[in-house]
Amino acid sequence: MTQTPVELLTAFTTADAEQRDAAFRHLVDALWQDGRASDLAPAAVPALLTALDQAPPERQGWLVLLLGLLAGAEPASVGGESAEPIGKELDRFLELLADRGAHPGRTLALLYLLSHFPADRDRILAAVEPLEPSRDDLSRLDRVLRPLDPATAVLGRVWPSPAEWVLSEAERAFDRSWVDALAPAQLAATWDGDTRMLIGYSGAKAYWALRHGTTEVVADTSPHRTTALSADAVGTADLTRHADVLRCPACTGRLDVSPDGARCADCAAGFSSAAGHLDLFERSEPSDPKDVLQNAAAMRNIGLHYETVLRPAFLRLMGGNFGGQVTPADEDRYIAAHTAPVDGPVLDLAAGAGRWTAVLAEAVGAERLIALDLNPAMLTWLSGRLPDVPALRASAQALPFGDATLGAVNCWNALQAMPDPAGVIAEVGRCLRPGGSFTLLTFLQAADPVDRHFQGTFRGPGFPDGMPLFALADLRAWLAAAGLTVRDQYTPGTFAVITAERAA
Repeated sequence: MTQTPVELLTAFTTADAEQRDAAFRHLVDALWQDGRASDLAPAAVPALLTALDQAPPERQGWLVLLLGLLAGAEPASVGGESAEPIGKELDRFLELLADRGAHPGRTLALLYLLSHFPADRDRILAAVEPLEPSRDDLSRLDRVLRPLDPATAVLGRVWPSPAEWVLSEAERAFDRSWVDALAPAQLAATWDGDTRMLIGYSGAKAYWALRHGTTEVVADTSPHRTTALSADAVGTADLTRHADVLRCPACTGRLDVSPDGARCADCAAGFSSAAGHLDLFERSEPSDPKDVLQNAAAMRNIGLHYETVLRPAFLRLMGGNFGGQVTPADEDRYIAAHTAPVDGPVLDLAAGAGRWTAVLAEAVGAERLIALDLNPAMLTWLSGRLPDVPALRASAQALPFGDATLGAVNCWNALQAMPDPAGVIAEVGRCLRPGGSFTLLTFLQAADPVDRHFQGTFRGPGFPDGMPLFALADLRAWLAAAGLTVRDQYTPGTFAVITAERAA
């Protein structure tokens, strides 16, 4: 028999610790689904608010999180709004927040809930600031409550918190040039997208803390971390030692490679080397000057910022890694242990700023490596920190290598950002030599609908409506179709860490 929302609410508040999570899921499913409030939600809000007064502090945070989900939800039907009656209880939420001795998850859930009421910005911040929340949490709350001012708006450089971004005057001027050129509708849409990302991160952090007691940030103490290196130097390595495996991106013909660039022996297309990398990326269309997220990636120190701020936050959100169960040291060990090249170069595919290229260089030797990425700013950083590793700008969708020419491929935390992930895996299979390994880290779509909702708030270049994540069965099917056999599989949280091998 179907339970009413009040019955589900009672079942949750009285559930023992082992049944708590499942009881909460049942309550959520009745009132909220995929960002939309159910028709039952408006009538259930008064009961939720009453239960908030009666529940023990450990359970209050869960109810606050659900109220936040409903406050930010789209109504399932006309007149089905839940946000207005929740917003009228602002004093109650601020009073709960002032209780500093409460469960840390409850505090984070309250900050998430308050993020949905920008009309009360001044009042909320006046109550929150004396409580001295973390710098990140406060800057996130301040930004999501702030109204859009086109003259001062900062776009694309706020996640996971504005406090994490330190821009030079030149970078600020560059930003103003492209932000000022946006049409009002695009400016508003991008501002709203940034706001959604920040609220989603706050919600994911709170949900983790409610279930696990706290969150943990694991520092990268590896000697390969970017903070120990400089991006000022320009790489000196060239690709001449790997010329026999390279192919023209225009016609797949053989490339004549020199330290200054490359030319196709068949179609005579020419490609230049600059800032330490060979550029083989052929655009069929010019880049869109209004690609907001791509513009935001054009930052001189984007490599450093990516590895020290953006990437760890991305792993927390997409991998459920707020507890630090997968550390950078774990990743180092996995790559070093599972990369098993046969003859031929080793490709670090979508190498980014080179954090894991450095691990590969230590494991197999820099002379065997090729680092490939599409972002020239990342490659400039990589070439400066790993001058002995040749770097290549090219598309993962059409790898510029001959069939069965690569000894191993590593693609770490990148497949989810590819427009055609199955096609990328097929390209890896085409290029790998028999017996060569393919190591892969990416992310699975969360089974928990609340986690899945927060994963979906992330925006990235090419994914203005959210980044699609994977089902494990799909990844395995794509690998099999590419002629690759899974040899190892590791799936903590919503990570997918896989080693596959090209059939001999």
